[in-house]
Amino acid sequence: MQKSVHLPPPGKKNEPLRDRKAPHDPLFPSLCSVGFGVAPLPHNHGADDAPALQAGGILSQVERDFEREYGKLQQLEDQTKKLQKDMKKSTDADLAMSKSAVKISSDLLSNPLCEQEPAFLEMVTAFDTAMKRMDSFNQEKVNQIQKTVIEPLKKFSSVFPSLNMAVKRREQTLQDYKRLQSKVEKYEEKERTGPVLAKLHQAREELRPVKEDFEAKNKQLLEEMPKFYSSRIDYFKPSFESLVRAQVVYYTEMHKIFGDLTAQIDRPGLSDEQRERENDAKLGELRALSIVADD
Repeated sequence: MQKSVHLPPPGKKNEPLRDRKAPHDPLFPSLCSVGFGVAPLPHNHGADDAPALQAGGILSQVERDFEREYGKLQQLEDQTKKLQKDMKKSTDADLAMSKSAVKISSDLLSNPLCEQEPAFLEMVTAFDTAMKRMDSFNQEKVNQIQKTVIEPLKKFSSVFPSLNMAVKRREQTLQDYKRLQSKVEKYEEKERTGPVLAKLHQAREELRPVKEDFEAKNKQLLEEMPKFYSSRIDYFKPSFESLVRAQVVYYTEMHKIFGDLTAQIDRPGLSDEQRERENDAKLGELRALSIVADD
């Protein structure tokens, strides 16, 4: 009998999340030793705790229990991969946003207006400084998410191929079990002559180790799959806590950065409506020029 499964550590307080191990060998020696593939379970077989398989391909309670537990792990695998993909898209979009903001502020600084208007140059310089600070904090946030969220998700996903291989091997053993059981039943139905009894004895001897092998694989998976599924909470909780903290730190800094920027460029006593009326008046003056007047 192989070693029983060990649950992954719940994440120590001072332990870097990037160093935490996914629940695989050596943390999950028995699951990996029997092999874990994404081949879906066929729905035309049945197995029972009893020595003989149920006839006619009717699913036994054992098979229903197995498919229920394995189905939860298949769903967990899909959700983990999707979350990892979505997190990567999110961090890429965050970086693209801050890099674009820096590019815009840099382009404004090179605008000829900055050479002619000291006040405009001062405002754009303040804006450019704020965008670079934002980009720096954004990079730190993305790096933190990569180490504490995306990498642990990737490690956790690496366990599933072994899980799926173990299920595939169980299925192969089940098919051998059914084939040999059918052979035994065929000889049991024949007249009990000497040759038939000899073949029946031989068939039973062939069946016995295969039956024991299947029952061992089935029992181990039914015991360990729920433990593996339950381990996700302790494994991912530190990662999601780190994600929240990274966002809180980032947006706290953004509040400070844009608060400082507002204090530098804002003209006191001028409301948004007043600024809009002022811009409309300037636009009206431009439209009044002969070079842009309608024919």
